[in-house]
Amino acid sequence: MTSRADQAIAALRKGHEDLTALVRGLTSEQLTGPSAASEWDLSQVISHLGSGAEINLEAVRASLEGRPAPEFEFNKGVWARWDGMTPDERAVEFPIANQRLVEAYEAFDATQRAEHRIDVGWMPEPVDVATSAVLRLTEFGYHDWDVRAGLDPSATLAPEATVLIDDRIEGLFGWIAKPAFLDGRTADLLVTLTDLGERRGLHLKDPVTLGDAPAAPDGELSLTLEAFLRLAAGRLSAKYTPADVKITGPISLDDLRAVFPGY
Repeated sequence: MTSRADQAIAALRKGHEDLTALVRGLTSEQLTGPSAASEWDLSQVISHLGSGAEINLEAVRASLEGRPAPEFEFNKGVWARWDGMTPDERAVEFPIANQRLVEAYEAFDATQRAEHRIDVGWMPEPVDVATSAVLRLTEFGYHDWDVRAGLDPSATLAPEATVLIDDRIEGLFGWIAKPAFLDGRTADLLVTLTDLGERRGLHLKDPVTLGDAPAAPDGELSLTLEAFLRLAAGRLSAKYTPADVKITGPISLDDLRAVFPGY
């Protein structure tokens, strides 16, 4: 049986190979062009993924060697080195760094994938291999989209990543969602995921939560799972919103974009 860790690691491998192929084909001009992350060009998104790979790899290695997770000073040094690279250097170094991380996850045997724990440095306690891999996949999946959407506004999140990102999307609400932007308004939205035929409840209050479909919703949001995951991470601005996204009721898409400004 394929475990959640197996799924996440396979998705990391697929994402690595696909993004590496794309990055290696980018010109110097494209690397300095805009990404879908408003404050970064393509090379800066690639740099973020490369530095993140190094930091995650150090956490994995530390867990195997019985050492504490890397401290913030280690992270700062990694970020500084990647910030100092030229755009072309980032494009060369990213595949190398990310390959090492993916290989480290792939090296875990079945027992380790079930029992080993990794201190990622910012969670309350060490997590299992599956959770660690999904955390990386979530970061990778969204920033992979930032690169692709910078080149093609119709880009979508990688299909192999969406179901795993969905597993933990509500866990991101605590630090992503900003219900204060509704100026005191609250609402229970029915969320209809059109590709899955699934209905959920998005409860817009403090804190924002995701749960069962409300019996008497204040409005309805209709969209695919992929679009919903991008909305929740601040990646469904008007430029990147599919035509089939629909909303009714007192809460508008712009309201939701304010509640979920992204990271």
